[in-house]
Amino acid sequence: MPNTDPKTIKSLIKKGELQNLYYLYGEDVGGVEKLTKQIIKAAVGDNEDFALNRINGKNIDASEFRDISEMMPMMSDYNCLLVNDYNCEEQREETTKQIIETLKNVPPQTVIIFNVTGFEIKTKFDYKKKCRVITDKNKKIADIISKNGSVVEFSLKTPQELSKEIAAAVSVKGCSISIENARDLAERCLSDPLAIENEINKLCSYANGAEINRKMLDDMVHRQSGVTVFKLADSVAAFNGKQAFEALDELMENKDNRGSVLASITNSFLDMYRVQLAKKSGRSANDVIRDFGYFNRGFIIEKMFRSGSGIAISRLRSCISILCETAVLLNSTGGDEKIVLEQAVAKMLTTK
Repeated sequence: MPNTDPKTIKSLIKKGELQNLYYLYGEDVGGVEKLTKQIIKAAVGDNEDFALNRINGKNIDASEFRDISEMMPMMSDYNCLLVNDYNCEEQREETTKQIIETLKNVPPQTVIIFNVTGFEIKTKFDYKKKCRVITDKNKKIADIISKNGSVVEFSLKTPQELSKEIAAAVSVKGCSISIENARDLAERCLSDPLAIENEINKLCSYANGAEINRKMLDDMVHRQSGVTVFKLADSVAAFNGKQAFEALDELMENKDNRGSVLASITNSFLDMYRVQLAKKSGRSANDVIRDFGYFNRGFIIEKMFRSGSGIAISRLRSCISILCETAVLLNSTGGDEKIVLEQAVAKMLTTK
């Protein structure tokens, strides 16, 4: 079940070539919603009130779905049906079977779009097919659609890819931002398009026609935990105690639950460990991203490669051992989490 590239679908739409079936999903929810609107526009034009039927996937009725799919178009070339958030993991097997039977016999005048915006579909990278594939029960719907239509996964774009889009969006609002600062903004938001949009609106409102500089980013943009954890790990590697404890304070301010900060810190050191081993073996950042499935977090690996951190592998092993001991301590005692983590950071800063 290979995925179709979003650009290919958009190109076909511009040529007026519509398919009968589409399955749109992925972490870039904004991309899913945007392409959904483009397909609907191409299918029914301005006649959504007459030619578009929307079905909530959580409350779908298989018989109603079949009946709507067989309707003739009204005031448009196509009868269009949008099914949002149908999750095979939560629906009855019989319902899914009935829907699949309907999808096998879609009339030529009908366009059916399944889009996912409210839950995560599990995927993995298939090295034989050289693409990502769906691994949960939703594969059943996606597979049947791929035979007679298109399955499109929207992965989050990298900060480098987003930097030009951010600069353009800022320009439209009458302000400016350098490509370097635009990339930094994307990294701070972990490439989340909705978070980026919110930050752009806030920054442009504050800048009021001026350039958005690094100081504005530091003062106004909340650092997402992935970036802050990287900052902590990099500070420990450089023996920068002040910056390491500042990063820990940022993480503790935005913690979700007990132990989540420690888990994030541990994962970051494991990332650094993999990078250092790759460097020693003459491997590239792309090798690490591919071998360990980082794809949507690839910019973190690339940043670690660029940082040129010379932390020894033996020291990284010591730090990871300290974090493992800290996890045991945190889970077996009622000690103050912040104090326990501060002690762990202090130990890592004193490793040789």
